[in-house]
Amino acid sequence: MRNMIPNRKEKGFTLIELVMVIVILGILAAFALPRFADLSGDAEVASIEGARGSLKSAMGIVHAKALAEGKNAAPTESETVKLEGKEISLAYGYLAADVDSIREAAQLEDYEIGTDGAYVAIANEAEKPCFTFTAASDSNTPSSVGEVTTMSADTTCGTTP
Repeated sequence: MRNMIPNRKEKGFTLIELVMVIVILGILAAFALPRFADLSGDAEVASIEGARGSLKSAMGIVHAKALAEGKNAAPTESETVKLEGKEISLAYGYLAADVDSIREAAQLEDYEIGTDGAYVAIANEAEKPCFTFTAASDSNTPSSVGEVTTMSADTTCGTTP
C-alpha cells in the first residue's frame, strides 16, 4: 500500500491578504479623517443658531401674550407675562433684557447669557459662537437678536466668524 498523506487544507488568511486589508483600510481612513476631523465647530454654530431661533420665537410669543393682555408700558412699570408658569419681564410689551426672563422664555438653560442679556453664547470664551440681544428701546422699536458671530478675546460678542 502506498503511504498516503492526508490532504490537509489550511484555513485562515495569508500574510499578504492581511497586509492588503490593512493597506486598504489605511487609504480609506486617510480620505475619511479630514471630513470628520473638526465637526465640533460646526456643531457649536448649529447649536447657537438653534438657540437664536428659539429666542426669536420666544420674543414673538411674549409680545403676542403682552398684546393680548394689554401690557405695553415703559419698562419702569415692571410688567410681566406668565409663560408656562414662569414670570417673563417686559420692556414696552416686548421681552426685556433680563437674564432670567431670556433663559426662561427661550429655554436656554445650557447657554451663557451676558449681563442684561447682552449676548447669548455656547460659553464665555474667545472664539465661541454667540449672538447679541437688544431690548426694546420704546414701543415702536422691538427687541431684536443679532447675527451669529464669535466671542472676542475680551469676551464680548461681535467678532464676525
